[in-house]
Amino acid sequence: MRGIGILETRKARSLREDQTRAEALLWRALRGRGLGGFKFVRQEPIGPYFADFVCRDQMLIVEIDGATHSTDLELRHDARRSEILIDRGYRIVRFGNDDIYRNLDGVLETILAKLGG
Repeated sequence: MRGIGILETRKARSLREDQTRAEALLWRALRGRGLGGFKFVRQEPIGPYFADFVCRDQMLIVEIDGATHSTDLELRHDARRSEILIDRGYRIVRFGNDDIYRNLDGVLETILAKLGG
């Protein structure tokens, strides 16, 4: 496994600084082992992609999808991306922005269930 280069570090930092409102809300709940004691990181470079949130110990990626994940082309891209990440041993759970805004507690329960906690 290769180390993270300077470009990946800069891109991850930029993505963290420019997080969406939904990402900020979820991060508030996940950070500092706030969900069941599981450690999450955000904007983790994995291969050619950046995962929104990752619990490395459990190999779980949490993706937050906004309006830019709705066209056929975007859905195909997401499916290919998921396939590559799954091939690397990750499990993926996806939520829409509206899920975060309307039912954050349910989202957290779902994530915790995926973590086995």
